[in-house]
Amino acid sequence: MNILWLQSAGCGGCTMSLLCTQTPNLFDLLGDAGLEFLWHPSLSEQTGAEVRQLLAGIEQGEIALDILCVEGSILTGPRGSGKFQILSGTGRAMLDWVQSLAPLAKHVVAVGSCAAFGGVTSAGGNPAGAIGLQYDGAHPGGALEAAFRSASGLPVINVAGCPTHPDWVTETLLLLAAEELALSALDALARPLFYAENLVHHACPKNEFYEYKASAEQHGQLGCMMEHLGCVGTQAVGDCNIRGWNGGSSCTRAGYACINCTAPEFEEPQHPFSQTPKFAGIPIGLPSDMPKAWFMALASLSKAATPKRLSENAVADRIEITPSIRNPKS
Repeated sequence: MNILWLQSAGCGGCTMSLLCTQTPNLFDLLGDAGLEFLWHPSLSEQTGAEVRQLLAGIEQGEIALDILCVEGSILTGPRGSGKFQILSGTGRAMLDWVQSLAPLAKHVVAVGSCAAFGGVTSAGGNPAGAIGLQYDGAHPGGALEAAFRSASGLPVINVAGCPTHPDWVTETLLLLAAEELALSALDALARPLFYAENLVHHACPKNEFYEYKASAEQHGQLGCMMEHLGCVGTQAVGDCNIRGWNGGSSCTRAGYACINCTAPEFEEPQHPFSQTPKFAGIPIGLPSDMPKAWFMALASLSKAATPKRLSENAVADRIEITPSIRNPKS
């Protein structure tokens, strides 16, 4: 199967992340599965007339397109023309190219939250009219209509993340090559369930602190970051702490709060990312699948039972009190 990769409005961070694919590397992994790039603007040698000829061949039906990957949001300005972003050398808006090529593709994949929902490029009043391929923020219908389906019968597959994990991209492509990614394998926002069925909270190294509501008060401290430092890992989908990044790390493992970058409209939470909004001293953003009253009751009990080891380590930048050694029964 072949892949045409277009880079639209964005930072290119998802491609940079993709290149961190390890053991085997990206090209060996895709090659072994029979996947190859027709063209990737950062990884392919072809430029200029060669690329224009390739795109024309796809449009005219002379070259079959198996997978269309789009990285970055689609700009619709000014006034819906998309001419804020012209695909270099073609004289045509990226919006026009996407709307022309997507119906010809067997599968369409939005790589990263910008391509999926508009992402960071749609923040700040969105003067360029940045939208996702099939979503405008959380609302169905983007550069492609909400009812769009590729030749395989699937909607745009949203491999959301900012940037998206390299394994999420390669696993999606491998499943498509094996014809094993069905509609039932996508969540309500068309994100692949193999990572979206987990919460970032799962396997977080701060979970013991979370269970006892032993909270960090400043960045660099060991405690749970939900209460004060803006972490929404209990609400964000992703297997970041299970799968790990770059050899096993993640945002929360590195001491930074989860900002829910796999979700639409994460880019404008209406408060600083590193602060937890509260009402009457109670965090507003509680775990998504737990009644508020239950959470508050359990939190009160947990705080009352917090071991000294956790309460003191939570506000330290390194382990101050180690676990006690239990003497064996005689």
